[in-house]
Amino acid sequence: MFATKSVDKLIRESESGEHGLKRTLTATNLTMLGIGAIIGAGIFVLTGTAAANAAGPAIVISFIIAGLGCLFAGLCYAEFASMIPIAGSAYTYGYATLGEFIAWIIGWDLILEYLFGAATVAVGWSGNFVSLLKSIGITIPTAIASAPLSYVGGSFETTGSFINLPAIVLILVMTALLVVGIQESAKFNNVIVIVKVAIVLLVIGFGFQFINADNWTPFIPAKEVLAEGGTRYGWQGVVAGAAIVFFSYIGFDAVSTAAQEAKNPQRDMPIGMLASLGICTLLYVLMSLVLTGIVPYHMLNVPDPVLVALEAAGPSLQWLYFFTGIGAVAGLASVVLVMLMGQPRIFFAMSRDGLLPAFFGKVHPKYNTPHVTTIVTGIVAAIIAGIFPIGLLGELVSIGTLLAFVIVCAGIIMLRRTSPHLNRPFRTPFVPVVPILGILICGYMMVNLGWDTWMRLIIWMAIGIAIYFLYGRKHSKLRKQNENLENDRIPVSQ
Repeated sequence: MFATKSVDKLIRESESGEHGLKRTLTATNLTMLGIGAIIGAGIFVLTGTAAANAAGPAIVISFIIAGLGCLFAGLCYAEFASMIPIAGSAYTYGYATLGEFIAWIIGWDLILEYLFGAATVAVGWSGNFVSLLKSIGITIPTAIASAPLSYVGGSFETTGSFINLPAIVLILVMTALLVVGIQESAKFNNVIVIVKVAIVLLVIGFGFQFINADNWTPFIPAKEVLAEGGTRYGWQGVVAGAAIVFFSYIGFDAVSTAAQEAKNPQRDMPIGMLASLGICTLLYVLMSLVLTGIVPYHMLNVPDPVLVALEAAGPSLQWLYFFTGIGAVAGLASVVLVMLMGQPRIFFAMSRDGLLPAFFGKVHPKYNTPHVTTIVTGIVAAIIAGIFPIGLLGELVSIGTLLAFVIVCAGIIMLRRTSPHLNRPFRTPFVPVVPILGILICGYMMVNLGWDTWMRLIIWMAIGIAIYFLYGRKHSKLRKQNENLENDRIPVSQ
């Protein structure tokens, strides 16, 4: 259960014809993929709601705390990605350092991040898309544009809607694009990233002219105890805000899932992950300063806080309304694309090791993409997005991602002790300080998530462990190889 695969063996297997993926992505492509995954719901939605409900103007500090947690984890990811430049992300890193069982746990956990993450963002995209169409006179009935279930007070309730059709259509379109090819998908993502970053910069640049510094006072509002329990504002509110806006950063590690399709992964993977993380953190901080500076923070508890701020600025910024709607729709679409790109490559890596059926590891003969896992991921994500509400999905995604980050940070510490002489094109600085800080910050954000979310994580992990013992362990290629080696060592009795 805790046998590990050597880095050399992992790389040899990835380069075999049977499991080969096409190396076409540059450092620029990888950076754009990271930005495509990060800039979305966080900058267009969570910035305002977290300020109003948790941290006030100090949401800026919340973004920095969440960004630091991701930075420390990202430095650990970068070392692994440069050292083990193959598909699988944290799952593969776990296999090399912590053993097969822990690798399975990570892989199962990453489903929460990528598959459920794609569904979550697709639901958010649907709401923005419907609003954008409504602004130009096209109305989509709520019955086919909203989840049929809501999650209130710990139980599900029906909403009267039938299905969230726009979310389903988006996921199916992105799935088809990913089947056609990773390079084509990257080019499409690059265009979207340029559009949404340009719009974000316009909002920041013009919005700074309308800031009223009085709205930043007090920067950290006094602590309040809520009637339904819990607190907001004060330092606790700032930390709670960090746990909320952490969802904004989910996806930068999706860059690592494309390692086997990078032209020069040892150099380009660290650049792609760390550059995208740094750029997006700066944009988040600037946007949160603008929004809380233009309007009082308590007015931002709305689905479209950017539009509220633009409206408060007066007629001078009305021309940005429509473009901001376009930016939100484009931004969320690119997040879905990158999430749907990450999950199939996790399945692909797990199938390569025998922990999932062999058909998950098939590569399309023409497009050189893991088409089977891409299609399976797209269908499942579409069903989830069409039925479940965004709040429930978002909590699952956050806790699953934080757990993966904690395990990756621990893996760096362990690998430095067990295999200090391995070639590391990129080295995480100040080990073990950086990994320990990553574990502490991400762990602290996990603690700030609710007990209901922890229970869902425990149940999800229990299902995954059952699948491992019922199927994965029996079909593990590493286990069979080790058993054959043991049998070769046993002398035949006379």
